[in-house]
Amino acid sequence: MTLAEFFSCALLAFGAPLVMFSLTVAIDPVRIIIMIAAAFGWLLSFLLSSLIWYAVWPLRSYLAFGMVFAIILQELCRYGMYVLLRKTEAGLKEISENHSVGTNKLEMAYVSGLGFGTMSGAFAIINVLADSIGPGTLGLRSGTEYFFVTSAAMTLCMILLNTFWSVIFFSGFDDKNYIKVGWVIVSHFLVSGLSLLNSRELYAATILPSYGILVITAYIAFRSAGGSSKSFIESFSTRSS
Repeated sequence: MTLAEFFSCALLAFGAPLVMFSLTVAIDPVRIIIMIAAAFGWLLSFLLSSLIWYAVWPLRSYLAFGMVFAIILQELCRYGMYVLLRKTEAGLKEISENHSVGTNKLEMAYVSGLGFGTMSGAFAIINVLADSIGPGTLGLRSGTEYFFVTSAAMTLCMILLNTFWSVIFFSGFDDKNYIKVGWVIVSHFLVSGLSLLNSRELYAATILPSYGILVITAYIAFRSAGGSSKSFIESFSTRSS
């Protein structure tokens, strides 16, 4: 039972990102390098936020304190990835076997965001997955049986959000549309703040608004990448034919 719970939660959290990686990133070595670099950027922000949390010892017991600095540093590292990729995109195109890499400026934003989100998700759920293996399971004497599946669902949400946030973030700076950048930062704070409700087992109050924000963010990212309702419909008709 516990092993089935482990695999179901792992696939819920990482199934869609794994498919995205296999179909869009794994086919090109340069994209893999960019994804790894973005994952390292998230690790750097996590390290810095941990140092701040450790240094300000009177506020260590307040989770919201660490969350605020973590989000700020993550967005600064996202901006650092934006600057790095814009300065090196010509060189990356030259060394890649696929010389069309970088033709769409938001392509690298997508790859960077996927790496950012995957590393974030791994740190968020790896301990939860380890506990789900056993020897017992939640809900028998204490706790709720929804904890593991809720954690997996929120991990998936954050991975996808980070992917879409990077697309919007890069597009905002490219077009000097800082409303998009503002949406990324505000929605990041909002979703992270909603996750604090999980400590009170208010899972519906966390998941439903978070996935609502995910849908809105996905739409903004789709439009930022040049998508339209016509192209969306045509993409299905082309595959069908």
